[in-house]
Amino acid sequence: MSAGQRITVRYRAAGPGGDAPLTLGQDNMVRCVLRDEPAHMSKQALWPVPPGTGLPAALGALRTLAERHPALRTVFPGTHFESQRELLEGEFTVAVEPVPTAAEVDAYGERLGWRERQRAFDLARDFPLRCTLLTVAGAPVRLLVVVCHAQLDGAATALLFQEWLRLAAGESLPPVTAIGPREVAEQERSVVGRRRAAAALKHWERVLREDPLAVFADDRVTRSDAQLPTLIVRSLAGAKDLARAVERTGASTSTLLLTAYAALVARLADQRTLVVSALSGNRHRRTLADHIGTLAQDALISLTVPLDEPALDLDELARRTQAAALAGYWHSTFDAEAVWQLIEDAALRRGARYPRHVVLNDLSATIPESAARARPLPAAEPEFGWLPAETIPTRVMLNIWRVDGVLELSLHLDPVLFPREQAEGLARLLLRLLALIAERPVALGELTGLAELAGLRPGRRERPGWRRVDGSWIDLAAVRELVAGALGLPCRIELPEGGPLTAVLAERPGEPLTPERAHRAVVAALPEHHTAMAPQLYRMQLDGRTLREGSGR
Repeated sequence: MSAGQRITVRYRAAGPGGDAPLTLGQDNMVRCVLRDEPAHMSKQALWPVPPGTGLPAALGALRTLAERHPALRTVFPGTHFESQRELLEGEFTVAVEPVPTAAEVDAYGERLGWRERQRAFDLARDFPLRCTLLTVAGAPVRLLVVVCHAQLDGAATALLFQEWLRLAAGESLPPVTAIGPREVAEQERSVVGRRRAAAALKHWERVLREDPLAVFADDRVTRSDAQLPTLIVRSLAGAKDLARAVERTGASTSTLLLTAYAALVARLADQRTLVVSALSGNRHRRTLADHIGTLAQDALISLTVPLDEPALDLDELARRTQAAALAGYWHSTFDAEAVWQLIEDAALRRGARYPRHVVLNDLSATIPESAARARPLPAAEPEFGWLPAETIPTRVMLNIWRVDGVLELSLHLDPVLFPREQAEGLARLLLRLLALIAERPVALGELTGLAELAGLRPGRRERPGWRRVDGSWIDLAAVRELVAGALGLPCRIELPEGGPLTAVLAERPGEPLTPERAHRAVVAALPEHHTAMAPQLYRMQLDGRTLREGSGR
């Protein structure tokens, strides 16, 4: 069998096929796929091949998956991607790559998967699974799958994996009963679906109107190129501690991990309220539990971590966190274009743009236990590993991969805030906190001492210009830099006691500037200024005389 062999697999399915409106999840992910780097939006998985499975059986299993699930036969025609098209017949290519020895297979597959993720999918024509069969001595041993997020999310990929194992082993499967993407689109356009989407927009609007938007206000933060290295954390003790914490508190693993994560981030950022984006949380409705497709939309979770109540314990915080998370998950099916408009409207109104600083992605329910058990046990306690930096527009992101037997997490961390040593300190602190929760209620007041022991220092705001405005910490020097750079005019920033954040601008003769024009220009420059916000009042002066002033809103 030669290296680089490529085999064309043809499929033919029954059903109506044809065009339909996009689902809300498809619309959201198509936008992300077109905007973000391919390596970030495509996912990779290395699936085992059941012993004794030959090449024809493996190819046949993939053909059957394509014929069973409309999402795998869905493309997005044209250039504006306004609809989905379900194909009834077509073809895809499977690469076959020999690997010299079984010991090299997994490492080779990971490297190949990373390389394949760099290539963008053509949404108008490509099959959403980029498949490579890895063989040893001619026998398939692994299937590398690179997944396009526009058609499949993590939960759907996990369901496909379970079917792959059975099909490749020669088993037959019952008919598909879950609804497909076309039916999801129909449900979303029903009266109930439209009402649900409208409620989601109200939830987002409230959070964007009222909650602090920037989380990490710190002397070290100015700009970010969003290049975040990844820390892999694996711990046998962490899994045992988490299980005991679940038994003691009655909270779920997801709730406890979110509670501990949010409590530590709030302590390190010195923030009482956190807005957390949860990426996996909208399969809570029974009809969507087994859906093969993409439902990926952010759940916006507003969490209060009352650091000014040091006696409050994390048991009670977990109960509050669960309620907040459920509210966020319930309101995570929405019109993506409308949400982006809400974000823009909030930026103009508040002078601060939602930055998605804190992210949670709980994938533990999407990783089949059979795949997890195939991994070797951690070589150390805990075991840390580092992956190259990826472009991820956030400050800190926790991915939960496995909670049973071995706790497997990954942390994407802004290296400005968390250099390598402090990043590992944060991971150790998270594990330590789980161990304490397993034993007893842990008061919020204990977090400061725990952070100091881990070598982590809460928000560094030692420069004199830090002030809290509209719930967020801002640096007045950064505000002056933002305004002067956006408008090209000398300015000074004033914040009178109880008064508005004011930019006093020295206007040039013959170049009148309205507050509205000034505000829009300043808001447009916000993404490059992470510790600033737009002023609440603009005062235009010439030769010391105030010509005009206003909020610009």
